Amino acid sequence: MSSLRSHGEQLLEINGVELCAETFGDRADRAIVLVAGAAASMLWWDADLCEEIAARGRFVVRYDHRDTGRSACCPPGQPTYSFTDLTLDVLGIQDALGIERAHLVCQSMFGGIGLVLGVDHPDRVASLTFVSTSTGADDLPAPSSDLAMPAEPDVSDAAAVVEYVVAGARAYAGGSPYFDETAIRALVERDVARARNYASTLVNHFAIEPTGPAHGGFGDIAAPTLVVHGDHDPLLPLPHGEALRDAVPGAELLVLEGAGHDLPRPVWDDFVSALERHTEGGRS
Repeated sequence: MSSLRSHGEQLLEINGVELCAETFGDRADRAIVLVAGAAASMLWWDADLCEEIAARGRFVVRYDHRDTGRSACCPPGQPTYSFTDLTLDVLGIQDALGIERAHLVCQSMFGGIGLVLGVDHPDRVASLTFVSTSTGADDLPAPSSDLAMPAEPDVSDAAAVVEYVVAGARAYAGGSPYFDETAIRALVERDVARARNYASTLVNHFAIEPTGPAHGGFGDIAAPTLVVHGDHDPLLPLPHGEALRDAVPGAELLVLEGAGHDLPRPVWDDFVSALERHTEGGRS
């Protein structure tokens, strides 16, 4: 089992900045790169989850986006990078780790990263998995009326920041019976303490303009695609996942019963089993 555990965090020079990455499992196995959502460091892909994926014969990579965790940081509200830079960071990490083609798992807002890579760089993508994301079509449902986000905290008060992020995670869980506040609080406390500047984490990804592929959209994705969506998601209700499945040729949809805009531990077995099947083809 020890061979499935973390090989340790490493700071990599990627596209002119320092990014922190961590790997699990056998480097000879198919590579899965986990792309967290906006404002989320690698910690939001739980280490135990990474080990479970590695135990299915996969080489798992998680990393800190710019302005999260131990990666390069800009002043709050002043990101000097673009959405394209965040997208190319994934390819840079693949290059640094010797991964020619990766199975990409992209969450929430940064499903857009998977879209761009799948359309513009298909030679680097073995498969795509979109978790809690959307096509962004205008006719899709708005966030649930029950989604009540907390007031922004005093960023100089670490305890207030922790409370804010925990409250946000609770809201995004959408009333899920699986929401584990004790576990989330421990994660957030570690995340806040680990970040170079958590004030930047909270705002900078939302200060950049998302961009799509140079030409085309979801219908131009050729890589095998799995869509994963919680039926309690209050931010992007389930029809968003259904629309994404319908938009990508041949895509499959896994509905996680009881999950919100997250991947709570009780749904891991369903998620990991589906991901194992989905990534069986296409060597990395």
